[in-house]
Amino acid sequence: MTTVSTHVLDTSAGRPAQGIPVALDQRDAGTGEWRELGSSATDADGRCKDLPAPDTTSGVVLRLRFETSTPFFPEVSIVFTVDPAQPHYHVPLLLNPYGYSVYRGS
Repeated sequence: MTTVSTHVLDTSAGRPAQGIPVALDQRDAGTGEWRELGSSATDADGRCKDLPAPDTTSGVVLRLRFETSTPFFPEVSIVFTVDPAQPHYHVPLLLNPYGYSVYRGS
């Protein structure tokens, strides 16, 4: 089973971003339509540790949607492919009011 976690850091303030709503979606391999698997919000450390595990038997393209509410980016969507053989994906978001960056963490 593959799991997904995320971490949001507010780079303009130099601290974790607490209370950011996050949803995890999975794209249907046949139709290409998105299905929400579940949602959470970042904790005091900026982390979401309780996102549901995706069903890697029916597709391996996932999307994290962050409701950032920044002046320029009200929402950030990160689409990524997972390898079902990998046990965990950590996808951090570095956020500031006018930019963001993501990477595959550990």
